[in-house]
Amino acid sequence: MPESPAATVDPGSLRESIDSGKNVRIIDVRTPGEFESVHIPGAYNVPLDLLREHRDEFCAHFDENVVLVCRSGQRAGQAEETLRAAGLFNVHILDGGMLAWEAAGLPVNRGAERWDLERQVRLVAGSLVLGSILGSIAVPKLKWLAAGIGGGLTFAALSDTCAMGMLLSKLPYNRGASCDAPSIVAHLVESNTERTERN
Repeated sequence: MPESPAATVDPGSLRESIDSGKNVRIIDVRTPGEFESVHIPGAYNVPLDLLREHRDEFCAHFDENVVLVCRSGQRAGQAEETLRAAGLFNVHILDGGMLAWEAAGLPVNRGAERWDLERQVRLVAGSLVLGSILGSIAVPKLKWLAAGIGGGLTFAALSDTCAMGMLLSKLPYNRGASCDAPSIVAHLVESNTERTERN
């Protein structure tokens, strides 16, 4: 039997499911820094890189319908592929991500404002290109750094991956205090226990 294609859920439908008390587990795969800035109430932060490294451990605790969230949907799509490869098929992607959720005026929890990962990538890539072009006036070979960054961005677009984004996600600015698999799994187990006791 062929695998079903990735299913999306629009912000309004997700809100209705939450309000009606359906068992939906919202997994936000952005960096902890992005998550702390703004997230859907009740969402769990499982950064994409951590999800990939510990997918089987997390899948054991994703027993309800899972909705994956990121900024716009790209990282959620990658997370969906990871979970389906591990045999989890009750997975949906929030269509349009946090951008669509906020645009719909739906409730969020806000913390200290931080730049999202995509904006950080644009800043670093743009700064490296500008710096290498200006520096090439004195050191002509620096123009090849700009060419390398351009090539890397082209590859990132074609492969739908971003090595620079993965590196930036590991900076302390983007990490949270509980950004490790055991802490996240413990939180998931605790929430499962609470739900069982309520039902």
